[in-house]
Amino acid sequence: MKSETGTQAASPAIQRQIHLPFSKAWEISLKSIRIRLLRSVITAAGVCLGIAFYSSVKTSGLFPMSGDPHDPAVIAAGHRQEWLAIMALLVCAVGITNSMLMAVTERFREIGTMKCLGALNRFIVTLFFIEAGLMGLVASVLGWFSGWFIVCVVHLVTEGPHVFTAHVLSASLKQAVISTTIGVVITLLAAIPPAVNAARMPPAVALRTTV
Repeated sequence: MKSETGTQAASPAIQRQIHLPFSKAWEISLKSIRIRLLRSVITAAGVCLGIAFYSSVKTSGLFPMSGDPHDPAVIAAGHRQEWLAIMALLVCAVGITNSMLMAVTERFREIGTMKCLGALNRFIVTLFFIEAGLMGLVASVLGWFSGWFIVCVVHLVTEGPHVFTAHVLSASLKQAVISTTIGVVITLLAAIPPAVNAARMPPAVALRTTV
């Protein structure tokens, strides 16, 4: 009877999980990015290039066209550019997912240790979302500026400064917000499968895994 009572009393303690604050998740995520800086830069580079191409296509549309805007050939060329920009964003999302899945594989023991210490599944998911969000934000801002800057330099050299009207500048700020938002959203969506995979990982299996 004593052993059964002792088992029943110990059971809640074994099943109890730790509710860690968001600040702790933020701290661990920043540390993980610093430790795996090269992988983080490679992942962010994919986002940056995809957003840069998208930004260049959208920025080009802000300037007056050299040909007839109603010409079917000009319209078709614009649609092709937009389709290529969308495909670049899709490829970017696949690359992020693949990179973060590899990051989960590298961190089997770390994730298993945190879960054995009582970390909730949602805490593990939060870690990956913070990392993805930070990389997506920085890469998207840099990507938008790169695409915008290159297109603006080309128009400045070929057409002169008179093309930079108030409409172009105000529309550029709007495109900056849109491009950054798209980049962050794509990064967070791409991080869902790796985050869920990490959260569902059995602690004992993770600790036994050798990478």
